[in-house]
Amino acid sequence: MSGNSVPQVPIPHNEPVLNYLPNAPETQALKDQLKVFSGSEIEIPLLINGKEVRTGKTEAVVMPHHHQHRLAHYHKAGPEEVKAAIQGALDAWQEWSTMESSARAAIFLKAGELLATRYRPILNAATMLGQSKTCHQAEIDSAAELIDFFRFNVHFQRELYAMQPLSPPGLWNRLEYRALEGFVFAVTPFNFTSIGGNLPSSAALMGNVVLWKPASTSIFSNYFIARLFQEAGLPPGVIQFIPGSGAMIGELALKDRNLAGIHFTGSTGVFQGMWKTVGENIHGFRSYPRIVGETGGKDFIFAHPSADSAALATAMIRGAFEYQGQKCSAASRAYIPKSLWPELKERLVGEIKQIRMGDISDFRCFMGAVIDRNSFQNIRGYIEEARKSPEAQIIVGGGCKDEVGYFVEPTIIEVKNPAYRTMCEEIFGPVLSVYVYEDNRFEETMAFCDRTSPYALTGAIFAQDRAAIEEASHKLRNAAGNFYINNKPTGAVVGQQPFGGARGSGTNDKAGSLFNLLRWVSVRTLSETFAPPTHYEYPFMK
Repeated sequence: MSGNSVPQVPIPHNEPVLNYLPNAPETQALKDQLKVFSGSEIEIPLLINGKEVRTGKTEAVVMPHHHQHRLAHYHKAGPEEVKAAIQGALDAWQEWSTMESSARAAIFLKAGELLATRYRPILNAATMLGQSKTCHQAEIDSAAELIDFFRFNVHFQRELYAMQPLSPPGLWNRLEYRALEGFVFAVTPFNFTSIGGNLPSSAALMGNVVLWKPASTSIFSNYFIARLFQEAGLPPGVIQFIPGSGAMIGELALKDRNLAGIHFTGSTGVFQGMWKTVGENIHGFRSYPRIVGETGGKDFIFAHPSADSAALATAMIRGAFEYQGQKCSAASRAYIPKSLWPELKERLVGEIKQIRMGDISDFRCFMGAVIDRNSFQNIRGYIEEARKSPEAQIIVGGGCKDEVGYFVEPTIIEVKNPAYRTMCEEIFGPVLSVYVYEDNRFEETMAFCDRTSPYALTGAIFAQDRAAIEEASHKLRNAAGNFYINNKPTGAVVGQQPFGGARGSGTNDKAGSLFNLLRWVSVRTLSETFAPPTHYEYPFMK
């Protein structure tokens, strides 16, 4: 509600994804911005209370596909900066939490428009260079999805506020959706720029103040999101941009009595550690903190003998190898019937050998580099172990080179044991493990799929047989929070497929939906009686 009106918010539509065809205006604009960023090294300060803060303790930002090339150096927050950010956020809380909801919404609607226009090549180029995404992967992430988050969250905010209780005659009942008391600690990952923008902004939209700790390997793009918020009119102190040591920042934020919530995307281990810290300090908080997390995945593609082989192959390649498999939703294991495997294997090997991998500034590339040396070494370790194991065979790929960039070839491992390590553990790289099952063991193999992994994020069934689809949908109903039928398990779109999983994959609070926003409000019930009773006796007493 705003003043004496109840405004209708703009009807959201999913932002069109640009194709970046040769000689298109958006292609030239993006290439121009890539040259600007590649030709200079910028300095990235903290942004606390709307001001730039430089600590002198800096870290380099490099291109994963050209790790000797420095894009920037960023200042790292220390304990004093974290304490100042917390206090500044708390100082901003009163005015921000009581600001008209339409005014808060207008800021993020403006951010969406700025990103759809002038900031589009900036965010896309920063994501491409800093996180080694192709132009297509950057476009669907740092442009289209983040624009969608801004626009659809405003729509969901309005829908949530409109949810009101019944009021019988003589009584007026209503709900007030208050901001949480204190600050929200937003911890964002490297792999999606859109998550970097959404985790702090979705909580802020609902009236909360936020400490934003971005991943060190996504600071280049995330810094421009912070600048975007400023240009859109976000008041100082509402979202504090504080890159730095996760352990140090987390130690201070997670034990502060004013911690009101955690909005997290990252590894399962880190999230569980944060939850443990909150539990150990639960007696010291003003309120019970809201804990929202989307963590790991060991996402599957399950094929029935009736599956279309061509569609299945495309889903496996795109689902497993787009953005080098560095998506929590990436296809990481596949269950293929024996009758389909010979033809499917030939098709996969032939197409994967044609994949171009390299510098993402070359628009012919389908893949770039993995994010950093630690990731590279971890993925290479899984591949080398499979190369030596009698239970596994690398049927394509397996090459790893880090002289120029952190490049791992798209790799398929055929395993004999459905419980082999690469079928169970999250690798977070371009490695897909395949278990070939006997056609008459469809149900038995689904049971393996359900219990093999501790995660339950995404999965897919491929079948033309409707009965098989229905059976898989039922048997695997708890194995994935996002379940796809005849499509790859990646690519959830805001407003279309609310995203999140359970078990070891998180709290399943569905980013890109009203359900997520509900976690960032504390509901107050107001009940007004117009003609209250004036005597204590009830009719039955007569």
